Amino acid sequence: MNSSAPSDLPTLADLWAAAELLGPVAVRTPLVESPGLNEQTGGRLLVKAEVLQRTGSFKFRGAYNRISQIPLEDRGRGVVAFSSGNHAQGVARAAALLGCPATIVMPADAPAIKIRNTQGYGATVVTYDRLTENREAIGAKIAAETGATLVKPYDDPGVIAGQGTVGLEIVQQCRDLGVTPDQVIVPASGGGLIAGVSIAVKAFHPDCRIIVAEPDGYDDHTQSIAAGKPVSINPGAATLCDALMAPSPGEITWAVNARTLAAGVVVTDAEVKAAMRRAFLELKLVVEPGGAVALAGILTGKVTGWGKTTVVVASGGNVDPVLFAGILTETD
Repeated sequence: MNSSAPSDLPTLADLWAAAELLGPVAVRTPLVESPGLNEQTGGRLLVKAEVLQRTGSFKFRGAYNRISQIPLEDRGRGVVAFSSGNHAQGVARAAALLGCPATIVMPADAPAIKIRNTQGYGATVVTYDRLTENREAIGAKIAAETGATLVKPYDDPGVIAGQGTVGLEIVQQCRDLGVTPDQVIVPASGGGLIAGVSIAVKAFHPDCRIIVAEPDGYDDHTQSIAAGKPVSINPGAATLCDALMAPSPGEITWAVNARTLAAGVVVTDAEVKAAMRRAFLELKLVVEPGGAVALAGILTGKVTGWGKTTVVVASGGNVDPVLFAGILTETD
């Protein structure tokens, strides 16, 4: 297995380098707001619409940045990744753009749209049973047999630096709006996105509170903050948020997040559904369940927005159309 991944913690300089690399290929996603959501939260609520990113989530950023770091002579052996869907699509698309074969290990019960899109970007998909098989072991075996480079979903400095460009854009866009963010709420699974965002935001706004949002049953970051050390939860709880089911923070991500996170918020499936409906009706955004947890955190009042400027990241929009239609027709 190619193990050329950098080992040091990502720095602000790494984020700027990623931003320069991604400039020509990634979407600079907007910060959007609505009077209705501002009135509901009692402050100014800005939503970072990563649902509009290539492949429908922030994951493209980290995948492209990491694969770009693979030496040209090694790219022909390809990359391998494991993912429930958004990282899969990000890696598949980034690999195609960089001329690199990709094999993606995905749970058999991943949303069909995510499997279909991953294959559509040119990747080979290998499915597994998430209850009885280990995706890391499957990915490592494929990498060992083929010489492919393993592109981890979050616990990699190059991936974190790419995701951190979301945070750099938030800083720049808030500056352009003439506002100072009081708090930034970010969804987390393994913690790569929030680690990157927190590096960027804290560098320019050290007093800004970085809050992690997680689904009920998968609140490993929230528990880790309370314990002051990494906590692993027992996976198996049912959740709509298929993108946020990591059982524990990553080693590298926690090394960053332990220093930068102020608090955690945990939301239920019902609260996530309500946030998805509000995002669609107020902002005209299609947000998948895992991508809506940060918005749910403030719309429920579990994080107060009163008198504050709050930025929430809507991290992905790859939701099954039938599921989404059903959620839209439900009532709060």
